[in-house]
Amino acid sequence: MTPPPRVAERLRPFGTTIFAEMTRLAVEHGAVNLSQGFPDFEGPEFVREAAVEAIRTGHNQYARPYGEVPLVEAIARWAEIGRDVDAMSEVTVTSGCTEALAAIALGLFEPGDEVVLFEPYYDSYRAVVSMAGAESRFVPLRPPDDSHTSFWIDEGELRSAFGVRTKAVVVNTPHNPTGKVYTRDELELIASLAREHDALVISDEVYEKLVFDGRHLSIASLDGMAERTVVASSLGKTFSLTGWKLGWTIAPEHLTAGVRAAHQFLTFASATPLEHAAAAALSNAEPYVSELVADYRSKRDYLCGALERLGFRVFVPEGTYFIMGDHSAFGRGNDVEFCRWLTAEARVAAIPPSAFYERKELGAPLVRFSFCKKMETLEAAVARLERSLRG
Repeated sequence: MTPPPRVAERLRPFGTTIFAEMTRLAVEHGAVNLSQGFPDFEGPEFVREAAVEAIRTGHNQYARPYGEVPLVEAIARWAEIGRDVDAMSEVTVTSGCTEALAAIALGLFEPGDEVVLFEPYYDSYRAVVSMAGAESRFVPLRPPDDSHTSFWIDEGELRSAFGVRTKAVVVNTPHNPTGKVYTRDELELIASLAREHDALVISDEVYEKLVFDGRHLSIASLDGMAERTVVASSLGKTFSLTGWKLGWTIAPEHLTAGVRAAHQFLTFASATPLEHAAAAALSNAEPYVSELVADYRSKRDYLCGALERLGFRVFVPEGTYFIMGDHSAFGRGNDVEFCRWLTAEARVAAIPPSAFYERKELGAPLVRFSFCKKMETLEAAVARLERSLRG
């Protein structure tokens, strides 16, 4: 008899990530996979060739634990956080932004601390808070309505989430899964509460360059925020190399100390040749990034238009490569039931966003599609949706 799975109590609530589950279902049903946010095309050739060259020229042993010098220097130049960055003391390279988030939580949070999360949230946030022994407080991003063109924050709900035990607030802009780009006024409100409660801000900016409407602004650039903000980002989203799993943090030295204290025992160092290639990517990003953003904008517009014609209420994203929509018009139950039906019957996989909510009912009417795909992939998905949803 096979023993039951043994999982530490702090991790039991999380189960298998929704990304793995939906990708498994997509494979099982031969579905077009618009669920997990990975491109189905290659990243730029010059970056891939730089990795090959790094391997050939001997960059194959352990990297400097906090990042190879060419990469941390490139990150310091790349960052737009309103101040100069000291590459050697303020930049820490991690194995993807997910490891960065874990190192931040384990290195800076104490058991019993409270961390404010906006829901829907990237599912790793709540898990790493739990792993650190801290507790999450949740503030919903409300869907667009007659008074708001984008997902929005209720100031009263946000203020009530802060208290005497608040250690940090996590901000993700541009935001996964809603595609929201936080406004200056919203960031100023969050910053004022962080200063008032002497709280840290963890700013996840992995989609920093993928902005279509408005402008990305790092909360670290606001008055009084440099000394209390840890910025986290990564290579994979901007350069379509999600499998490389290279991320980083940027923080003042006193906060970097905590991140590095955890990082050294999580992964110690990331893949050396990929770090050298990442330095080449960040140092020679144009015109690739501009062309990618233009390509994604056209794909966003195509898929948003198609989904609207099919009967979804679509919330047009200002950034990222995700589209959130309301599926209620189809009468196929909640988001999990709808996405399972969509994968099995329409053979198009999407993500049920309730996985990103503490209050599952807030995500029940919603569905998330990714458009970081070839145009022919999106066209195939739309054709299948048309046959099933109009049939």
